[in-house]
Amino acid sequence: MPLSPSETREVLTEIGHRPKKQLGQNFLVDGNIVKKSLLMSEVSQTRKIVEIGPGLGTLTEELLNQDYQVHAVEIDPKLVAYLQSRFSPWIEKKMLLLTEANAVKLPTGSYLVPEDDFSVVANLPYAISSAWLEAVLSKEPIPESMTLMLQKEAADRMWAKPGTKNYNALSIFLHGSFQFISSHPVSRNCFHPVPAVDSILIHMERKSHPFLFPKNSRRLIRKIFTKRRKQMGAVIKQEVTPLREILDRWMEESNLPKSIRPEGIVPDQWQKLAGWIPN
Repeated sequence: MPLSPSETREVLTEIGHRPKKQLGQNFLVDGNIVKKSLLMSEVSQTRKIVEIGPGLGTLTEELLNQDYQVHAVEIDPKLVAYLQSRFSPWIEKKMLLLTEANAVKLPTGSYLVPEDDFSVVANLPYAISSAWLEAVLSKEPIPESMTLMLQKEAADRMWAKPGTKNYNALSIFLHGSFQFISSHPVSRNCFHPVPAVDSILIHMERKSHPFLFPKNSRRLIRKIFTKRRKQMGAVIKQEVTPLREILDRWMEESNLPKSIRPEGIVPDQWQKLAGWIPN
């Protein structure tokens, strides 16, 4: 069972740890949300799970109790020491493989070269959600599915549609590889300490033919979106040859008017641009 807010405070006091806002450390204290995470994840076939930011191990324990092998990544050394003590039997049996690392630099933890399909189930630290997700989308293999706890605003940006103010480069990268399946709202009161915003659980599944944007095309699309309110004709003029010529040809062959803005271009058209960019 998850620790209550008072029990969470007691454990944090015992290990001499104060939640770090810069790391997005808000500890889940609602057992119903843990159960909902597992229900939404539907990982009955996938026996290997990557968990980012296990914290005090609330979700970790439920995953282990259901016989999943958990590859957890935790950056905080005090929390790592606590988890090593709490879950030592599972660590000895290699059911929990705990890595002390920055998850943005090591997005799948000890599961470096996955041989089998794996899923991600995580209460994702808010401070790294976008950077971690882009790291996951940067190379194959990508997870079979992801069930993530996110800030609601972050989730809205990730799954934003073309033509909306939240549509951005990460939206494009995500739409290329995953499809949105379901979501569940989560009150801020389900955490200790209580964050300033509400959260949301989101479940997504890998597309049958996922498209991963290569590094140079990701860099270019992010750069273009820094000028999202400018017309593409003006954006292209600021680029140097031969990139300007590549963008002109892509726009022409895609029948895109120079007056269109980056936020008006759909993900499929950005995928076509990726094929034009040298890697």
